[in-house]
Amino acid sequence: MLKKRLLSFKYAFMGLGDLIRHQPNARIHLLATVLVLGAGFWVDLQPGEWALVALAISLVWAGEAFNTALEYLTDLVSPDFHPLAGKAKDAAAAAVLISAAGAVAIGLLVFIPHL
Repeated sequence: MLKKRLLSFKYAFMGLGDLIRHQPNARIHLLATVLVLGAGFWVDLQPGEWALVALAISLVWAGEAFNTALEYLTDLVSPDFHPLAGKAKDAAAAAVLISAAGAVAIGLLVFIPHL
């Protein structure tokens, strides 16, 4: 039982590695994450502010991971162009856009008072 749980973490980290290696937008999210964390330490964010920043970062990363998973699955089941496959991919990309816009809004609300 414990071995299965540990393997699930291994697979999750493999998925994260794949995301960073193969998805250009994930690398942009990684850069943004590093910059935001650095800025948070620089302005000495308070625990509640860190919580909001962590929530925003995790939502963007989760959205990017779901988007990538849906893209991979769509490519598997519909290797040829199909309008519904395109709509599914577009909707998943929109979810990432929405979460990133929310993260920017949170970032502005948290960081502007410190500047």
